[in-house]
Amino acid sequence: MLKFVKGHMESIEGIEVYPVISLLIFFIFFAVLFWWVLTAKKEHIKTVSNIPLDTENHI
Repeated sequence: MLKFVKGHMESIEGIEVYPVISLLIFFIFFAVLFWWVLTAKKEHIKTVSNIPLDTENHI
């Protein structure tokens, strides 16, 4: 089965660029997410972490 898929993929021109694009998208996403976590205000993180425990606001 893998040989069939590999053989079919090799016949498509320009397909080698898609893994590179996917890697860049995921790397940029996680780099931005990591930057956001490091720069987030501690007060905001504490407020958001207490949302599941808040029994006063029922939506």
